Amino acid sequence: MLAAAGQDAPHCAHCSYAATLRAGGACDPHDACVMAHSGRRIDRFLKRHPQHAERFLQDEFWERRAIAVRYAPLAAIAALVTDRDEAVRRVVASRLAPEDAAVLMRDPDREVRITVAQRLAPEQLLKMAGDPDYMVRVVVARRLPHGKLSRLIDDPEREVRKTVARRLPAFALARLLEDPEVEVRRIVAERALPQEALRLLDDDDWLVRLAAVQQAPMDAVRGRLDDAEAEVRRAARERLRQGTGTTEQPK
Repeated sequence: MLAAAGQDAPHCAHCSYAATLRAGGACDPHDACVMAHSGRRIDRFLKRHPQHAERFLQDEFWERRAIAVRYAPLAAIAALVTDRDEAVRRVVASRLAPEDAAVLMRDPDREVRITVAQRLAPEQLLKMAGDPDYMVRVVVARRLPHGKLSRLIDDPEREVRKTVARRLPAFALARLLEDPEVEVRRIVAERALPQEALRLLDDDDWLVRLAAVQQAPMDAVRGRLDDAEAEVRRAARERLRQGTGTTEQPK
């Protein structure tokens, strides 16, 4: 049970700040306390007194170390890239300069590697394009320069290829026209150039055809007026109506 308000917690008796900060009202075992086993109270303490953070970088309690990393000087946290706890290493990866965080791109924890991938300079991102975790590769695909995205076009994971399909310039989408995943082809159909959208008008998936109707050449759209799916037929009629500038329904 927590001590009653106004009373010190048991660890105050063994805390070096009891006679200094605590005595002056600068910390509170129930609100801002670096010795508590509460992340919120530890954070409040170090936010108020960041000059004390470096002292706790080697603390036995992982959460105290992780919070101390947020406030300690950058020069003092570099050694924690090998900390035994992944939560600590994640905070380190988020604070170090991108070129220094690169040392963690092979970290065993995927969240650490995701943090690194979010911060690396674009020219270094290709080094993580073969990461074993698909979410790391998704982050890489979101940030790679367009000219290097082709490295991930054949990625085995659908979510990675979906990200690539959203980002590639329209003229570079041809290699994804026959992707085995419907969700990828739908994105391609929404963005493809007319001659490539034409190739998706006969796709097995009606939502792919629906998207392709909006992009394909007008002459080819006429072929979808008898599509098996009503939504595709409706979209084809509307596209042709807008293209001819008339309110009459195409025959």
